[in-house]
Amino acid sequence: MASARDLRRRIKSIKSTQQITKAMKMVAAAKLRKAQERVIAARPFAGKIQEVLSRLTSSNSGVNHPLLEVREVKNICYVLVTADRGLCGGYNANIIRMNAGMVHNRPGSLVTIGRKGRDFFRRRGFDIRSEFVGLGEDISFGVAKEIGQTLVDYYVKGIFDEVYLIFTEFKSALTQTPTAMKLLPVEPPADSGKGPQIDYIYEPDPEGLLAELLPMYIETSIYRAILESKASEQGARMTAMGSATENASEMIDKLTLSLNRARQAAITKEISEIVGGASALE
Repeated sequence: MASARDLRRRIKSIKSTQQITKAMKMVAAAKLRKAQERVIAARPFAGKIQEVLSRLTSSNSGVNHPLLEVREVKNICYVLVTADRGLCGGYNANIIRMNAGMVHNRPGSLVTIGRKGRDFFRRRGFDIRSEFVGLGEDISFGVAKEIGQTLVDYYVKGIFDEVYLIFTEFKSALTQTPTAMKLLPVEPPADSGKGPQIDYIYEPDPEGLLAELLPMYIETSIYRAILESKASEQGARMTAMGSATENASEMIDKLTLSLNRARQAAITKEISEIVGGASALE
């Protein structure tokens, strides 16, 4: 059994750790609120672009664009969005496991957003074509635009025939869902053929609209994926730090009980020695 001094030292250490985890939970909760607001604000815009793209492609079957070109799949690119830091429960592990399974089934190259995913696949010798790390908390649309232009260049030049975006969709502070979506070639939504077919008049021509709309759709999808992942990261971190704080309280209670038992045993031993010494003198 540990001595009273060792138990006091462990209790002090755990209390210090508990203060850190409690502070990290509060910081994550504050960041989560801001990230959640940005996600909610970005979703309608991304949905509207998808709706316009659906109308444009369904009503004009003859339109052509390099980003709509379907080729024989020889090279695949996986765009993985992870966090730059840990201490957020299974957030990074879940999305990395999903991406690793996809790469195992259909081998391909990687474009990593976030340090954790980059480090994981780099240590295992995977082909990482581009990496974007240290993006911070306040992600600007310019970052998504840079990533989108890189992916569009890869696809137009024929380096990749398919591009998949792997990210974590934010549901709530307790629920985050690893998600994979096909980014290139751009495919109309599955429900684009439903409902009445309306013949639209476009100004400028549909090809001109596609030239502007498709890159914007790619950039908006990436931007939304990054925002979803940031909100998921903060939600997972808040939950993980909350659990760590509760576990620290339980450990402190158990160690305090052990300390009291150790002190009681030491006092009982001293009393027994005093009584035994007094009896020997009689």
